[in-house]
Amino acid sequence: MSNGEPCFLALVTAPDQEVAERLAKRILRARLAACANIVPGVQSHYWWQGELESAQELLILFKTVERCVTPLRELVLEAHPYDVPEFVVLELATGSESYLSWIRESCVSAA
Repeated sequence: MSNGEPCFLALVTAPDQEVAERLAKRILRARLAACANIVPGVQSHYWWQGELESAQELLILFKTVERCVTPLRELVLEAHPYDVPEFVVLELATGSESYLSWIRESCVSAA
């Protein structure tokens, strides 16, 4: 890992563009992430209430730092329309130091 606070990638799916943009803007305004990439055209297949389901979704990739992961999760769970929204977080093992520094500088929220 590079110098400084660990950086993370949080993955969140959304049912449509409106929800994805609303979540992204709310999280960015709260400074809980440096960036939110919205990736359309995700075809999800999953088990739900004992049945095999499928849906077209969008994937939101949030770039954040360790101290923002918990408040980011709380905001997603509170604002998301799904009963069980996806919130999966991966630590970034390495990356461009200038990009990782930008993530750290952009995430100014402590809570």
